[in-house]
Amino acid sequence: MSAALRVAYAGEPGAFAEDALIAYFGEAVTSLPVGSFGAVREAILDGRADAGVLPIENVVNGTVRETLDLLRDGALQIVGEAVVPVHLVVAALPGVALAEVLRIYSHAQALAQAEDFLKSRDWTLLTTYNTAGAGAMIRERRERDAAALLSPRAATLHGLTPLTGPVEGSEGNRTRFWILQRAEGAATRGAATAEASNGATNRTTLLIGVKNEPGTLLAVLAQIASAGLNMSKLESRPSAGSDWEYVFWVDLDAGEGDPALATALEGLRGVTTELRLLGSYPRATEPASRV
Repeated sequence: MSAALRVAYAGEPGAFAEDALIAYFGEAVTSLPVGSFGAVREAILDGRADAGVLPIENVVNGTVRETLDLLRDGALQIVGEAVVPVHLVVAALPGVALAEVLRIYSHAQALAQAEDFLKSRDWTLLTTYNTAGAGAMIRERRERDAAALLSPRAATLHGLTPLTGPVEGSEGNRTRFWILQRAEGAATRGAATAEASNGATNRTTLLIGVKNEPGTLLAVLAQIASAGLNMSKLESRPSAGSDWEYVFWVDLDAGEGDPALATALEGLRGVTTELRLLGSYPRATEPASRV
């Protein structure tokens, strides 16, 4: 992988998105931390980044719907994915004891994943844009009555001392991330995925719109079933065009060049009002590794 490849992610060094970046691309890339999911999209589209990493699904909390909305217009294409384990600890500045902690900062999803542990004490829980960012903020502010909920790696990177062992609550907790590039960036896309595609099981993500009439979604499912494809995910989101109208995000266990996928797409064109292929890409192995 070329060291010149620039990859954007939301958060601070040590964020789970950076773990996903490393799992997919390895160490020999230039990482570009930005302040939000939307900023990842902007960095890709304005050329500051060749690719970006966004979370799409956690096994405890489900789909990250903001990511779906950021891909709604088709300007970005999914070219790969990575799955990273989620381990969370409570960490504070050196010398701070757990009994001294009054506040815990973290991303809302992380706070929810550690809910059982966090309810064991009367802490004030405050959300931040990123788990690793919570650690960076405590370090910068020198808050000695606060702690961050973040990964052990992020705690170390930001000079914090873990006060607990893993508190994520669910054994096997992990998050799936999409690897994204500009939809028209075919040449760069090939460079980013050439090594990733060898021998991998493939996945295809579609965005589908249908009329708000009885049986329209059933007709979509019938086309997928008749093509012999497994649908591993179905998610609805509000349509950008009309109130109380919805589009559907579908993951199929098939890849580009699969005759069954071509058959399904042909059938879907006749029963949908909108059909967009957002990416055919290698499915990640678990635990996370460079696929």
